Amino acid sequence: MMNVIYNSDNYYVVEYPAQHAFELVDKRSARGTFFQGGVADKFAQSMQGAIDEEASAEHIDEFLGNFDVLLNVPVVYH
Repeated sequence: MMNVIYNSDNYYVVEYPAQHAFELVDKRSARGTFFQGGVADKFAQSMQGAIDEEASAEHIDEFLGNFDVLLNVPVVYH
């Protein structure tokens, strides 16, 4: 099972509860990354903090842009 927890023109974030993980994808570059375990916990806390600050798509996209350096897995469509 997966839950799309954020979807904008630039990014989407998917939660995989059974794997205790999150996937972050930059739609513009078609690249992503996968966070699991403790890193996933920190990511979720940080994302919630960004949402609490300001829940606009612009602000959340700006927050997610801080992770661009980690987006090293090309998105492959099947």
